[in-house]
Amino acid sequence: MQRVNRTVLVTGASSGIGRAIAKQLLHLGHQVIGVSRQASKFSQTVAGFHPWQWDFSDLAAIPQQAQALQAQFPDLDTVIFSAGKGQFGSLEEFSYQQMADLLTVNFTSQAMLTRALLPALKRKPHSDLIYIGSEAALKGSRKGAMYCASKFALRGFTQALREECASSQVRVCLINPGMVKTEFFDRLTFAPGDDASNYLIADDVADAVAYVLASRPQMLIDEINLNPLNKVVKFKKN
Repeated sequence: MQRVNRTVLVTGASSGIGRAIAKQLLHLGHQVIGVSRQASKFSQTVAGFHPWQWDFSDLAAIPQQAQALQAQFPDLDTVIFSAGKGQFGSLEEFSYQQMADLLTVNFTSQAMLTRALLPALKRKPHSDLIYIGSEAALKGSRKGAMYCASKFALRGFTQALREECASSQVRVCLINPGMVKTEFFDRLTFAPGDDASNYLIADDVADAVAYVLASRPQMLIDEINLNPLNKVVKFKKN
């Protein structure tokens, strides 16, 4: 495996999977630009870490924000798309605005950010785009119509983008975790079981990201699916 220092943009870096990825990459010596809706969540100054406040729900601001980001960090050559939102329920339980918001965070904003950054990334000698998907991108599930749709869209997007980037030095990888024990489940009506074999931890996903980045540049890792050893779902009491 190669050990080349990279300049990496990590979305959703203030909590959960994004935070674990940022910490792992900093430990490995990479420069990390951590994006969050509230930069105040990054309360400590850490060498190599650069906080960046950005609300991806504001789609109109993405081109200008991306331009400013690349101007300040011209060595940016890797993007980890780990920002996301979980919301589940029957389709009729969603308002039209909730439907639009979920698709915006989980898919549209990521596609638009990719569009904004891709021309410069294609000019780099080596670049990586890594998207954190979900097991929900592999199979539809009850009360998951909108969430699965957003993740299926992301998976189709990465598959097509991979083909589009085939003649460049940009690699496109999708990582689909099963249930990861993070704050993601705090506002949901279900969670993984309590046994350690019932869930992934955020560091499992961060390890997969580190593996992709350290792999030989001439090798492409299309997709990685991660799952706990024993899948158990528990439902919370009202």
